[in-house]
Amino acid sequence: MNNTQKSSGERSKALSLTDQAYARLRDEIITCALRPGTDIGEQELAARLSMSKTPVREALARLTLEGLVEAFPRRGYRVTPVTVKDITDIFTVRKALECVAAELAAMRMTDEELDNLEAVAQQTYGQDRSLPVLEFVAANNRFHADIALGARVPRLHSLITGYLEECTRLFHMGATIRDVTPETEEDHTRILKALRARDPAAAREAIGVHTENTRRGLLSALIADENSPLEL
Repeated sequence: MNNTQKSSGERSKALSLTDQAYARLRDEIITCALRPGTDIGEQELAARLSMSKTPVREALARLTLEGLVEAFPRRGYRVTPVTVKDITDIFTVRKALECVAAELAAMRMTDEELDNLEAVAQQTYGQDRSLPVLEFVAANNRFHADIALGARVPRLHSLITGYLEECTRLFHMGATIRDVTPETEEDHTRILKALRARDPAAAREAIGVHTENTRRGLLSALIADENSPLEL
């Protein structure tokens, strides 16, 4: 093996380790295994992940660009805290985007797509842990993403899925401390009914009410929880 092949192989291996570190840390942040506001360091993470500091540093740089981690020169890193304003801002934008998507989806989704959407909506999460929180959050995201896809505006779908991804960590923070099943079932049923009726105005109203219900419920639960990582 010549030097060029060797250096290429070393770069590929380093990239692979960086990807592994990135995926692992991102998952831990999203699912709150690494809670908001937690201080983290390269050496500590490298030891835990059984790899050198270089791929960990590169993974942390990517997470910093995504806003999931904050970097402090000569001090290390911190998992980005979640504030009341963060939640309010995220849901304000989501509401605006999803109301438009619901209006369009009411006119453009096929009956088959609505049947599939109903199957997704039936996956709920209760305090009895009948459906693991990871699966519930994924199903909830699919429900909203499928409506956005049904709007037939790719850029709108891309924006909404990006905000759903940002909300995933918030849902993990809230779903484990409150029973969201009644609220989710009622709201999703109302949204589906409006979509099946091909009523854009009703679909817009239903998803707007649902987004606001989710925001209020999430904030109330996190503020009331004495162990909540939420920053006021």
